[in-house]
Amino acid sequence: MKHLPKHLRPRRRYLAVGIETWPDADVGRRPFQRALWYAAGNLIGDAGSADADLTLLSFTHESGRGEAVVRVRRGHVDEARAAIACVSEVDGDPVGIRVRGISGTVRACEERYMGRAAANLTQRDVAFEGTERPGVARGDACDVRTDSGYVGAATFDIE
Repeated sequence: MKHLPKHLRPRRRYLAVGIETWPDADVGRRPFQRALWYAAGNLIGDAGSADADLTLLSFTHESGRGEAVVRVRRGHVDEARAAIACVSEVDGDPVGIRVRGISGTVRACEERYMGRAAANLTQRDVAFEGTERPGVARGDACDVRTDSGYVGAATFDIE
């Protein structure tokens, strides 16, 4: 079977997505894709979701940080961004998601917007609420382990 000519192929846009979770969260590729589809279906309906065609092309997640490339049909980028913003948890783990940028090719998307997830993580004990607790520091942010789970804090909160 022959390929379609270039002018008949569907046009796509590629969204670079940054993902942030608690350090102990285990977010996988399939649950993240399912959360994207569910959010798109709830926000723009089944027909709109099928038109936008949100597809996860690449995905990495490790130690609370991750990134993904999401493919979307051209003309549906605003709807896709809104649907991505509606994802607040994946398999019960809360997530923070940010669209870093949009590109016309996968290669340009990866070169321009990816690779920032490899931030230096430092595990140390921090003073928080008058006691020393274990924490994970990422730049100016720190996730402090408490009895009920993790608490996000800034550096001035933990000194």
